[in-house]
Amino acid sequence: MLAPLAAHGVAAEPAVWDDPGVDWAAYDLVVLRSPWDYAPRRAEFVAWAAARGNLANPADVVTWNTDKRYLSELAAAGVPVIPTTVVEPSGGLPAGLAGDVVVKPAIGAGSVDAGRYRLPAEADAFEAHLKRLTDAGRTALVQPYLAAIDAVGETALVYLNAGDGLRFSHAARKGAMLTGPDEGVTGLYKEERIDPAEASAAQLAVAERALDTVPGGRDRLLYARVDLVPDDTGAPTLIELELTEPSLFFGTSGGAADRFAAAVVRATG
Repeated sequence: MLAPLAAHGVAAEPAVWDDPGVDWAAYDLVVLRSPWDYAPRRAEFVAWAAARGNLANPADVVTWNTDKRYLSELAAAGVPVIPTTVVEPSGGLPAGLAGDVVVKPAIGAGSVDAGRYRLPAEADAFEAHLKRLTDAGRTALVQPYLAAIDAVGETALVYLNAGDGLRFSHAARKGAMLTGPDEGVTGLYKEERIDPAEASAAQLAVAERALDTVPGGRDRLLYARVDLVPDDTGAPTLIELELTEPSLFFGTSGGAADRFAAAVVRATG
């Protein structure tokens, strides 16, 4: 993004969020892009965000969005959300599950610590994964693995602030990533296959409904990414609402990086 920003007259430089040598107040705007190491120390990260009055996206949105239990709020608001069972560290393991399911941490990024299990055949591995997360004091989520993901993947709808509010910019398709149990791979994220995509009217409608639930209003956001998958009937269903540190897939759409740079210019006032 440095070259597109420079073309818009913006002097930009990368900085690491936990670097004590950075004078954050010296910047007109601090734009979150890839702090993918926040998950193991989220409390520290959200405290850092709360101290930044010039942060995009805003700190209260970051706090809300970095715990995937927000999915229950979206579901309660009528957004079609993939069914999600929350497993707290103080609770027992869920019973009666069957079929193809996903386990992931409620606080996590880049599909790290996520795995896919065929129940009951892989029940032991499924329970071991849940126990590993909850024994570490982490809340886990269990969701059905929707079969269409293997065929069509996820569709990511990217929105940028156009000055008069958050507007759809472009879409990308992410290939299926979870093929089996979590193998404890370390790193900040799992590699993804990304291709350009066209957003359907039905997908746009779901994305708009999801964005309308953002605390404080959607138009405070500089950017957003809405990740959708088809349910068993083919209807778009939200799997995640990415407002903190998503890849925005600028390379999949001509002009997307320039639109982002223009949004940054407007946000600097």
